This record gives sequence, structure tokens and C-alpha cells, in this order.
Amino acid sequence: MWARSSYKRSSIHSTSYAYQRYDYNNNNNQQQQGRRLPPIYYDRRFWYFAGAAGTTGLVYYEYHIEESPTGRRRFNNVSPAYEQQIGQQAYLQTVAQYRRQIVPAGSAQMDRDVRRVAKRLISVTDMDKTDWEVHVIYAPDEKNAFVLPGGKIFVFSGLLNVTQDDTGLATVLSHEIAHQMARHSAEKLSQANLLGFLYLIASIFVDPSYLQFGRAMSNLLLELPNSRQCEQEADQLGLFLMAKACYDPAQAVALWQRMKAAELSSPPQFLNTHPSTDSRIENIRALVPQANMKREAANCPSQDLTRSFFDSFSTNTVY
Repeated sequence: MWARSSYKRSSIHSTSYAYQRYDYNNNNNQQQQGRRLPPIYYDRRFWYFAGAAGTTGLVYYEYHIEESPTGRRRFNNVSPAYEQQIGQQAYLQTVAQYRRQIVPAGSAQMDRDVRRVAKRLISVTDMDKTDWEVHVIYAPDEKNAFVLPGGKIFVFSGLLNVTQDDTGLATVLSHEIAHQMARHSAEKLSQANLLGFLYLIASIFVDPSYLQFGRAMSNLLLELPNSRQCEQEADQLGLFLMAKACYDPAQAVALWQRMKAAELSSPPQFLNTHPSTDSRIENIRALVPQANMKREAANCPSQDLTRSFFDSFSTNTVY
């Protein structure tokens, strides 16, 4: 009995000891697993890599800094060939989207008017090698116009009710042509590339989820309107362009005043992607004296003779 009882006690003691040893090892493993690694910026190698990456990025950024036609410094790492490729894709998509509404070339007076004014403006640019295309989209309720990379101009017929005449139409078209001249599309693509790169770096050093967020932000940037700087630059270049084409730049103010009046009833889509009309009118009014000097330098005929002079040009050329 005693020996049996002693066996039981010894067995219980042994079992209890084994259990305690196992529990101790398990707790020790949990402690080791719960121990957090020090932040990556505690590692000296991180700062070596970050310094090298930052220096390389700054050199790359500075190398792609250029001046816009107005002397504004900007970052641009998009080649003209790639910009044209992107524009061609967008052009085909736009034509497919509005294929039932695009007015056949020369088939209507509104199309002939737009092409005549566009031809006159393009003739005073230095972009003879650009493959210009001009389309009128029949949409009486839509007051809008835009240009795609590569010189693809689209004008919605509803905007013609606001432009009213050739000078008003020249104000809008010269603005869109100025966007092409200044390569604002390439500038926006470059900004999206830069933003995507910054989020890529953040995803490597901070959180991998930043990469997906950066892609979303880059896509959003491409869909947003041009920056205020780009729009003001297009206003300035466009005003000077229409002056060189012998249009009266002072009449641009009247066009934007009509745009402002149209806002009270149904805001033109053209204004949804542009700065406020009041600030635009003030800026353009301040630029009119300089534009008049460019008009005089172009040896333009008097205002009364200008329209008949340019109307004598052949309108058979299709852009």
C-alpha cells in the first residue's frame, strides 16, 4: 500500500514538474515572439540608402526642370513622343464616344467657322509639324471646348451661342491652342509621375499600402483640371496668339463677360475646369496693352479690314 501510494505521489510530482517545464518554455517563446524589432530608421544602412536615393532624386528632378513659354520653371519628364502617344489614344476614345455627334468636316456653317478661325490662329504659331485636327461636336446644351495632346481640338456647338462671332471664338480656340503650345498635358503627366514616385518611396520605408494610394492619387491628378498657373498661362499665351493673328485682344474681355452672364442660367462646362471668371477678366484686361503691341508688331490691317482680309483665304484645308 505504501509503495503503491508512493508511486502515485512520485508520478504526480513528475507529471507536475514536466508540465511546469513545458509551460516555462512556452512562455519564453511567446516573449521572444512578442519582442518588436527596432524601427528601420535606427539602422545606419537606412540613412545611407535614403541619402543616396534622395540625392539621386534631386539630381533627376533638377535635370528635368525647364522653363515654360512664359518663363515659369516647371518639372517635365515626359517626352513629346510619349505625350503624342497618350494624346492619340485619348483622341480615338473621344471620337468613338461622340461619333454620332461629330459634325462632318465642312458640312455645316458652324464647322466651317470653327475651322476657319482655327486655321488663322494656327498659321501664326511655330507648330507647323503638329498634326492638327479640329472637330465640332453637335451638343446644343453643352458649352465646352478642349484640346488633346497632339493638337486635337474639340468644340461643342453649345459654346458657339456664347462666343457669337469670330473674335469670341478666337478667344476660346487660342486658349486651347496655347495649352498645346505650352505642353500643359506633359506637365500634368510629369506631376503624376512625381507623385507616384514619392508614394513608392513611402511604401518602401513606411507602409506598403501607400503604393496603391499613390496610384489612386496620380490617376485623380490626371483627371483634375489644369492648375491655376497653367490656365493663367494659357490665357496670356492665347491672348498674344489671337493678337498676332490680327484679332482684337480687347474683345476677349467681352467674351468672358458673356461667359459670366451664362453662368447665371446654366454654368458652361468650360468654366468648370477654369479659374473664376472675375479674376480671369481682370488678368486679361491687364494684359491687353501688351497684346495690342504684339498686334501692331504683326502689321495687322485696320480692324475694319481684318475680317475681309482673312476671309479671302481658302477654307478647303481640313485640320
